[in-house]
Amino acid sequence: MCKFVSLLYLLLLCSAALAAAQGSTNRTSLWQTLNGNAPLVIARGGFSGLFPDSSSIAYSLAILTSLPNVILWCDVQLTKDGAGICFPDIKLDNASDIANAFRNKQNTYSVNGAPMQGWFSVDFTLNELGSVSLNQGIYSRSNRFDGNLFQILTVQDVAKQLSPPGLWLNIQHDEFFSQHKLSMRSFVLSAFRSVIINYISSPEVNFLRSILARKPSNTKLVFRFLGQDEIEPSTNQTYGSLLNNLTFVKTFASGILVPKSYIWPVDGSLYLLPYTSVVLDAHKEGLEVFASDFANDVPFAYNYSYNPVAEYLSFIDNGNFAVDGVLSDFPITPSEAIDCFSHIGKNGSGQAKPLVISYRGASGDYPGCTDLAYTRAISDGVDVLDCPVQMTKDGIPICLGSINLIDSTTVAQSIFSNFTMTIPELKASNGIFTFSLTWSQIQSLTRKLKLVLTFLLLSVDALQPFLLPFCVFMIII
Repeated sequence: MCKFVSLLYLLLLCSAALAAAQGSTNRTSLWQTLNGNAPLVIARGGFSGLFPDSSSIAYSLAILTSLPNVILWCDVQLTKDGAGICFPDIKLDNASDIANAFRNKQNTYSVNGAPMQGWFSVDFTLNELGSVSLNQGIYSRSNRFDGNLFQILTVQDVAKQLSPPGLWLNIQHDEFFSQHKLSMRSFVLSAFRSVIINYISSPEVNFLRSILARKPSNTKLVFRFLGQDEIEPSTNQTYGSLLNNLTFVKTFASGILVPKSYIWPVDGSLYLLPYTSVVLDAHKEGLEVFASDFANDVPFAYNYSYNPVAEYLSFIDNGNFAVDGVLSDFPITPSEAIDCFSHIGKNGSGQAKPLVISYRGASGDYPGCTDLAYTRAISDGVDVLDCPVQMTKDGIPICLGSINLIDSTTVAQSIFSNFTMTIPELKASNGIFTFSLTWSQIQSLTRKLKLVLTFLLLSVDALQPFLLPFCVFMIII
């Protein structure tokens, strides 16, 4: 409990700093969104990166730590008696303890044409689900908050108990519920009468069309794109082909929700490729663009140097376009990006300019002390390049992060593998050291990296214009 209170205190401190930044400067005119307003933060299941998705505490913390206009996201599933609950998946067993509460109610159903086994909401009434508690559904995240009896919430619970600034309902499996004689359309139309719903998204064209004429004027419909090769059931077209017909999408939706890779794709080695024209094309059609799949604890492009704020900024403040909103498991991070780090230098006054010193070049993006790492650091605007200096056998100082070549090269698999020695003063275990090979021999080695790229080790002379004047040289004779 003490750890939880400490964590909550730290998060609230962050939100207090965020609140201090809010409203400090009117940045509306600087945004390249469709309407010129700042992008929205949509909290997927609340603060689901930390707490069980769609739990009361996840939703509450999202409201406390995000922008004042944060939108709470609810993945809607229908129960056996037609109640709409907020739950992240069509199967209940991954993010709850339902398998323990109802051991013999597992079923197998066809979902999007494929058999799926598990515990489904269509087999339980809302009253039965009252004994089920929510758990963290992503196993790489902490389960510390499981077992806290967080109950499954209905759409009405979220709207009335939490009074969110905005509410977004995602309808992912309308066709599945129709097969079980449950109408998602009827539920949504009924919810319109008791709940303010700001956004409704779905990957099914027919569902959005079915509610278009009956929705309130303040509710926006958003077409959700899945994988580009997946088939949209209503049109029997791939989502990739529908992306090329945004004029058609505009007839039933006011916006699109796309995976972030639709906008900034990456190659097989997780490096960014040039951005696509998706946002610019959609804005030309008058469609808002929302990007999904943001999470601080999931690998993203190395170009961002493991900094999720930098990733968000590439979607909202890149000088060419800005998405209209981001869907995140960690809503505090895009809130910071939008309100604290965007447009720096464009509207700030008296900002301090720190001296930026690299760490082995841009070693968060490329192997340290290589040509690509140093070139990237220079292009990023570094003031000073660092160089951990090692000496070769022929007396040439080089930039390398370790005196032991085994740490960063394939020397152990090379013809120099018999150069192994033990020097207790340097390393407890065996090593092959830079002073045992000449510069030309070291240049023949390959850096350790699972990429089809060639990286060059650099000599000190090549970096002289950027080096600090007080480098410490370690010379071993």
